[in-house]
Amino acid sequence: MCEIIALDHAEFAITPWHWRFAHERRAEIDAHFAARRQRTPSLWNGRVLLLHEWALAAPSMRGAFFETDFASFIAWRDWGFPDRSVMNCFAMGALRSADGAFLLGVMGAHTANAGRVYFPAGTPDPDDIAGDGVDLAGNVLREVAEETGLTARELAAQPGWTAVLAGARLALMKVMQAHEAADDLRARILRHLAHEPAELADVRIVRRRADFDPMMPEFVTAFLARALPA
Repeated sequence: MCEIIALDHAEFAITPWHWRFAHERRAEIDAHFAARRQRTPSLWNGRVLLLHEWALAAPSMRGAFFETDFASFIAWRDWGFPDRSVMNCFAMGALRSADGAFLLGVMGAHTANAGRVYFPAGTPDPDDIAGDGVDLAGNVLREVAEETGLTARELAAQPGWTAVLAGARLALMKVMQAHEAADDLRARILRHLAHEPAELADVRIVRRRADFDPMMPEFVTAFLARALPA
């Protein structure tokens, strides 16, 4: 069951922090990641940001991220989030067409989330650090541009966020309003995917709850259920 909270403001710091899980289970984590890479050779053990402090009270949220390696993150996620001292907090670009539909991407077979159906998003990483803070609004714009080819000049980012709490996941949804109808927008994104290396294998249009797909995670369907007609 997800909790949905409308936010006017969200602010995040970046701070050093010792993640005991990543240190105490290092050998298991490395073995798990090696097995993962055998199945999906394109996986790369880069650096990512996870949340270790947070205070969520509408209409505001504040928190602090720390930096860790992707192998530790993916093991923690795959093992069912055994350490609840941290949270996977990420921003998603809820791409909405001029005729009111939402567009989501189908993750490609070469990714860690193959087959899942998401809004454009990515785990925050050091590129999102700005001074002593983490810029999730900038993260959304970058991920949308990389995955769809659509830029800030073509989209109107709506004010505020919709926070969707789902266990150890916190999805911060930013509605990105496009000026084209859904079918035209999908065709345009598919042309982008045909010419650029991308994480997405396909694009889905969701106009109503009947369009939901079992490969959509609960935090996505919870957001869409509130935003769309039955």
